[in-house]
Amino acid sequence: MASTLTGAPQRVRVELGERSYDIIIGTGLLARAAELFKPLKLGKRGVIVTDSNVGPLYDAALQQALRAGGIETEILDVPAGEPSKSLRQANRLLEHLPSLGLDRRSFVVALGGGVVGDLAGFIAATYLRGITFVQVPTTLLALVDSSVGGKVGVNLPQGKNLVGSFYQPRLVLADVDTLKSLPERELRSGFAEVIKYGAVRDAKFFAWLEREYQRVLRREPDAVAHAVRCCCEIKADIVSKDEHESGLRAILNFGHTVGHAMEALVDYEGLLHGEAISMGMCFASKLSVKLAGLSEAESKRLCALLEASGLSTRPTEKFDMNRLLEAMRLDKKARNGKLRFVLLKRLGEAVVSEAVTDADIEEVFNVCCR
Repeated sequence: MASTLTGAPQRVRVELGERSYDIIIGTGLLARAAELFKPLKLGKRGVIVTDSNVGPLYDAALQQALRAGGIETEILDVPAGEPSKSLRQANRLLEHLPSLGLDRRSFVVALGGGVVGDLAGFIAATYLRGITFVQVPTTLLALVDSSVGGKVGVNLPQGKNLVGSFYQPRLVLADVDTLKSLPERELRSGFAEVIKYGAVRDAKFFAWLEREYQRVLRREPDAVAHAVRCCCEIKADIVSKDEHESGLRAILNFGHTVGHAMEALVDYEGLLHGEAISMGMCFASKLSVKLAGLSEAESKRLCALLEASGLSTRPTEKFDMNRLLEAMRLDKKARNGKLRFVLLKRLGEAVVSEAVTDADIEEVFNVCCR
């Protein structure tokens, strides 16, 4: 049965020894920020990094809540969108921090989606060789994926996340009330990552999504609660076993080899992350039928759920296969020039393969783009 968001917030623990932290999931959490931050024993000064879309909605409320607890913050914003996840923006923010009187006990709060979380985390990881970092995700994608696990960084023109580090937050404050203001397209984009978790790790959750996806997309609280918690529990378990993506954690890149290449080819404009990952997952499922034993029926189930959720499953004609291959080889997951694909043996069980050839990719690309 799906859990609800009524009553006390739910907690999911990411077990990483002395770097362990909680994901707190609930409603009305922004107003309780000072109380929930208190166990972290933060300094009295910090910065809230947000963007031009999220800031006007939530930065004043969060700043006021922290001030009521004796914590002063400055708000630093960046333009909304993937282009802000750049060295240029990181440099601009870093150069501003010394004027704010921050010290080693100061902190950075990421208030926004995945772009803000990755950028703010990169700032926190590098300023004064590392200061405290708190994630306050405001998109479905960030709630279930990018805010958990400590991957921080920025893009280069050649590809996504080519500069960065692993730097764990001290807390993830997941106030699902923020999803009420999320544009429909962004919600559906984030739902692609929700589907991913079922596909790679939990067949029962995937089957639940097939039945209940419309309720999640309608933002019904109990359905949202169940989806967010399931995804966070899966990711917390994987990160606890493989923090630095040396093995198991790589399965969370399902759909990302092709998806990241697509994003790079359009310069991160006009294509949301989850939209690219949706196409990448369908592509990878067809490779999985050819190379990893996934049944045709399960591949069709995955693509059907993505389509029913309002997501594209086929690369459009603007993506040339040769350019996609070139972009994929620049992906940080490639090793010794070999592409690494996450494939499905069955729904709920994923493997990482370096056996995918250019000929395999061309064959599946021609099928996907018919």
